[in-house]
Amino acid sequence: MTASGTGAAKGPADGGSVAGPLRGRAWTFGDDISTDHIAPGRLFHLRTDLPELAKHVMEDADPEFAARMRPGDFIVAGRNFGLGSSREHAPRIIKIAGVGAVLAQSFARIFYRNAINVGLPALQCDTSAIAQYDELEVDLSAGEVRDLTTGAMVPFAPLPSVMVTILEDGGLVAHVKKHGGFALPEG
Repeated sequence: MTASGTGAAKGPADGGSVAGPLRGRAWTFGDDISTDHIAPGRLFHLRTDLPELAKHVMEDADPEFAARMRPGDFIVAGRNFGLGSSREHAPRIIKIAGVGAVLAQSFARIFYRNAINVGLPALQCDTSAIAQYDELEVDLSAGEVRDLTTGAMVPFAPLPSVMVTILEDGGLVAHVKKHGGFALPEG
């Protein structure tokens, strides 16, 4: 059973694999969502208690997000998601909060790399037609976001197999522990 209490397969939000399709609701945000929007700087004292900090994820962009989102839901944003400081706390608390993936038109480079390293799918695609609370299904291997509410399909460049493997293993540290080092997929 997942953290949401359903019998659905585990996804990255609850420590499981990203091998199958991910499902959840869209929570929409605009352009230039900074790491301060994600992990409020005024709560820096919580940086050693990430589960507590995760209770405040996205609070400065949407005060109701952390309390109302369900495990597996998606953050859907515009351009330059995750700009600002390089703190790894931002993608980590998104994952701890239970977000299945972040979809954005573009990402700040350091946020993107940190997201993959902590096992949080970060997918670059056209998010302009996805509305608040639309039900989505994301297939990492097919490179597709299906909007189950509207019937639309949004393609994205499939992630390189090494990134999918890292995500399936739960992040870079878990990957290295599992394989005794960095293991590139064959082929």
